[in-house]
Amino acid sequence: MKTPVPVLMYHAVAREPNEATRGLSVSPEAFAEQMAVLEDLGRHPVTTARLAAHWRAPGTAPLPRDPVLITFDDGYEGVHRHALPVLAKHGFAATLFVSTGWIRGEHDTGGGLDTMLDWDQVRELAAGGVEIGGHSHTHPQLDQLDDDTLWSELIRCKEIVAGELGAVPVSFAYPYGYSSRRVRARVRAAGFAQALAVGNGLARRAQGPYALQRLTVRRSTAPEEFERLVQGRAIARNFARDRALTKGYAMVRRARQVRRKAIRTRV
Repeated sequence: MKTPVPVLMYHAVAREPNEATRGLSVSPEAFAEQMAVLEDLGRHPVTTARLAAHWRAPGTAPLPRDPVLITFDDGYEGVHRHALPVLAKHGFAATLFVSTGWIRGEHDTGGGLDTMLDWDQVRELAAGGVEIGGHSHTHPQLDQLDDDTLWSELIRCKEIVAGELGAVPVSFAYPYGYSSRRVRARVRAAGFAQALAVGNGLARRAQGPYALQRLTVRRSTAPEEFERLVQGRAIARNFARDRALTKGYAMVRRARQVRRKAIRTRV
């Protein structure tokens, strides 16, 4: 199947999110309504691993008709409290990308932006059919890290997920959506078979398994807009401002990288 696939990117699902997560959160009621829209449209949610496996070997890993991906980043507690029951009601698969240093428990670095999941809740999500993927350990901008720190972020995340769940994660999502050729190569070397960016476009096989695009779902996403996104309509118009900001910030990040390399060379 070469048809582009909508990959929805969620963060917190919360009735009263804090200021740090409000813009990228959705209310429980909105999430339930959006999942009902997917069912009404005849969409069939699959995991990140299943989509990537199909695009690698279409003949051996068939997809259902009109697939869609439901993904969550970071690991907010509301994914267990509010999203899991709705997913179970509809029989929907999903993928949760966890920043392992933000999950409550022995690996917690205290960096979580709001109330985060604990590992028992992550295990319950996995048992409920949610694929658990990696999202780094401390959620940094990976393309700004030196090689050793980048590798540590990837490997520590992978090893913690494997140790807590008894299964090695095969999918990854870049924190903030930022990556580079170097970052993508290290994600592959760390053993992740596919990775998601943001991009605010439909995912296509031609993007390659380590740069698949997603569509941001926000608290401000109206029902009509959500339906258009799932159907692949008016995406460029909806995310025009996001794309302009992303291009501008990409230039800033590249300038920072060049400056750091120059400093290391002088030293």
